[in-house]
Amino acid sequence: MNNWLFIVGVFVTAFVLTWLLRRYALASSLMDIPNERSSHSIPTPRGGGVAIVLSFLLVLPLIGMLDLLPWSFVIGIIGAGLAVALLGFLDDHGHIAARWRLLGHFSAAAWVLYWLGGLPHLFLFGFSFNLGLIGHLLAALYIVWMLNLYNFMDGIDGIASIEAISVCAGGSLLYVLLNEPILALVPALLAAAVGGFLCWNFPPARIFMGDAGSGFLGFVLAVLSLQAAWFKMELLWSWLILLGVFVVDATFTLLRRLLRGDKIYEAHRSHAYQYASRQFSAHLPVTATVMLINLFWLFPIALAVGLERLDGLLGVLIAYLPLILLAVKFKAGQLEKATV
Repeated sequence: MNNWLFIVGVFVTAFVLTWLLRRYALASSLMDIPNERSSHSIPTPRGGGVAIVLSFLLVLPLIGMLDLLPWSFVIGIIGAGLAVALLGFLDDHGHIAARWRLLGHFSAAAWVLYWLGGLPHLFLFGFSFNLGLIGHLLAALYIVWMLNLYNFMDGIDGIASIEAISVCAGGSLLYVLLNEPILALVPALLAAAVGGFLCWNFPPARIFMGDAGSGFLGFVLAVLSLQAAWFKMELLWSWLILLGVFVVDATFTLLRRLLRGDKIYEAHRSHAYQYASRQFSAHLPVTATVMLINLFWLFPIALAVGLERLDGLLGVLIAYLPLILLAVKFKAGQLEKATV
């Protein structure tokens, strides 16, 4: 079967499911009501990310049966992905204590790492390093951080969707250029699922993703980057470069709030992208800028690393430096009252 049929099918499924979820949310009054911490001003249906989860996960067993994916990957990502999405769905409908969410997140990370084989050897400046158990623990922390930072960064219309599509498109193209089109299929399917949802989430959004979708996206992107490392170690750095906008903004904001002694689990509007959206009085310019940065800055560097034209760690440093400067410029992590 032509892989494009899978991709189109996932896109259409996600589009229709999002439409149905929006109708259900409107009929059931499942609305995101604006408050002082919100970046939107009108009540909006939420929970549309479930369409991404279902349309993506439902196609994976079929791909496994056609031997286009190893069953270990299918079992690992479906089991853990469903757990992450369910936790997010329950949290969307009623608050779950942070400690229980984290326990669930680390359990999901342990499950998928078992089926993936953990963290492969790291390759730095021409040398290979086997971190053993420490490496597996670091991989679990990485997955959980990616999952949560994606929740943090899903705060304005379309930004989480555009990020996922850009990253997956870049990852797929890297695989194609490395003559591994089969590996390109999974990120392409995830991009298709998010694309179907984005038709309803593009600024001004008619439905929000919710924690079920954003956490799931962060989880799957982290897993795809680790899967890439098992194929070719340099590709882990390539994926980290592609994810740079979200990684830098979320991490810089978190560190600044930690150093100030803030309660980091409390809601806030102090990410760089949130300050930028308020400065421009619109979501679309910020979301579009993220796409342009991904396409014209991060992807060329990720490609150079993937093709072994540039050392991976050095590529990450080069890619992240302007992003850190942007985080400083747009006051990431700064107290909101300081801007009044």
